[in-house]
Amino acid sequence: MTPTEPNFSHRVYELVAQIPPGRVMTYGQLAALAGHPRAARIVGGIAHFGPEDLPWHRVVNKQGGLAGAFPGGRSEQGRRLEAEGVEVSVDYKVKLEELIWYPDR
Repeated sequence: MTPTEPNFSHRVYELVAQIPPGRVMTYGQLAALAGHPRAARIVGGIAHFGPEDLPWHRVVNKQGGLAGAFPGGRSEQGRRLEAEGVEVSVDYKVKLEELIWYPDR
């Protein structure tokens, strides 16, 4: 399986669907758990074009930063996270070390 195959995308979708409210995962974390640890940028593309009904607002970069390409921008992603009780800083970051979520193996 390569990161450009449909199975990789579907694995990313499955993982994103599991992220509980008030928690986050990183693009790199999703890539690694889907079998391609160096495919964080591809996960970003999957997020940008993926199913709109998934909680993409719970996916952040490795520094806890929100995505500028999120529909509505960082402010919309931040608004959605804040609605789940997540504190978002004025520079659009979350406290990754407190909020990162790992699925059960």
